[in-house]
Amino acid sequence: MRERELIVYRNLEDGGLVGDMAWLMENCGKKEGGLELDAGEGRKKSRSLLYHCMHQLLEMAGHHGFYGNLWHCCLANLLVNNENSYSMACEMRGEVQGTINHAVLHDMAIFKEWYDYDFREMMDRLDVWEFELVLDYDSCERESKVYNRRICKRICNLAKRFQQDRSAEEMKATLTEFYREYGVGKFGLHKAFRIVHGEQGADIVPILNMAHVHLDDLVGYEIPKRKLIENTEAFVEGRKANNCLLFGDAGTGKSSSMKAVANTYYDKGLRMIEVYKHQFRDLNDVIAQIKNRNYKFIIYMDDLSFEEFETKYKYLKAVIEGGLEKKPENVLIYATSNRRHLIKETFADKEGRRDQLHASDTVQEKLSLAFRFGVTIFFGAPDKRQFQEIVSALAERNGIRMPKEELLAEANRWELSHGGLSGRTAQQFIDYLLGLGKQE
Repeated sequence: MRERELIVYRNLEDGGLVGDMAWLMENCGKKEGGLELDAGEGRKKSRSLLYHCMHQLLEMAGHHGFYGNLWHCCLANLLVNNENSYSMACEMRGEVQGTINHAVLHDMAIFKEWYDYDFREMMDRLDVWEFELVLDYDSCERESKVYNRRICKRICNLAKRFQQDRSAEEMKATLTEFYREYGVGKFGLHKAFRIVHGEQGADIVPILNMAHVHLDDLVGYEIPKRKLIENTEAFVEGRKANNCLLFGDAGTGKSSSMKAVANTYYDKGLRMIEVYKHQFRDLNDVIAQIKNRNYKFIIYMDDLSFEEFETKYKYLKAVIEGGLEKKPENVLIYATSNRRHLIKETFADKEGRRDQLHASDTVQEKLSLAFRFGVTIFFGAPDKRQFQEIVSALAERNGIRMPKEELLAEANRWELSHGGLSGRTAQQFIDYLLGLGKQE
């Protein structure tokens, strides 16, 4: 069967669907060279197999959120997720040279046959006209369990483009352009990831629903945002860049800035992996999985801080700088914290109490982690005037049309009992007004 003739795209994770469909195409389509299906057990088994394939395609549509020609979407999904020597060489770079292109073109000829296949004769011979349902499927409006709507639409559009390609060469060019623009596999399709520790070690798992925050959404903080943009753009453009620490008061937009970075620079190949303190031992494993990929990775640690008795920070120190293995050029560490020096300090550290033989060594040990971040960016709490500017800007964006004096007076009363002056408090106040139906 044709799927056994694949060379580069041989390992298809499809649960046997492609193999079953290929068998049906070769044996149940045309009467010449196919099986005798007029009656008997063979026809029953073939009908049952086709219905089983329909079931798999419909389940895939519900699970992935696909629509249109589900058979085409299935093939497109396999191609954009298949991490092989060709797809990984082309990710974020585009076309490569060498003999591998001839092997890929051979495979594309097989996929083109599957794309161009006319199922009408098969449906007629097996009397399974219900198969038309999966050739023009209208999906229900609900979130995919695998992809967000942006990715789902991207794959469905790619399936339509493949259908328009007139040759295997054009299909290969379309696929290669997709690899160049987005990449391949989970790193190509998703912006952000988390770490799940399984039996095989650290597994990098996509975060499906991420807030669509952009740096322009953060009112004020122009100097901190500019420093963050400069360092991140240097990184994604292949220039020298530093590990980055965002520190300052709670609710000032540090975490939101990191989400905005992931959204803003995704198209330039930036991917973000969120790591928690208890996962620091997995950092070397995580870096080993990403160091040879053609993306730029930010390992992101939110609300990072340590008490005196905690020693997990020593793993982080070794990864950032100090270990024998050099940190890859495509990896940076970004962290947010309310503490400038990350590790809890006491007056005893500064005063050099007599119960410490080398007080200065203790201080240096506690500062050594923070000093490994070459760029430190301060996010301070806004004053009264800045808080009111944030409230006014957020109210305008959300269509809230209250008299300005009333809006600011309500905001002042709100912040007194809801955490004080901060961007987070301002956003919570606006959400409160939206819940009351104050928008136009």
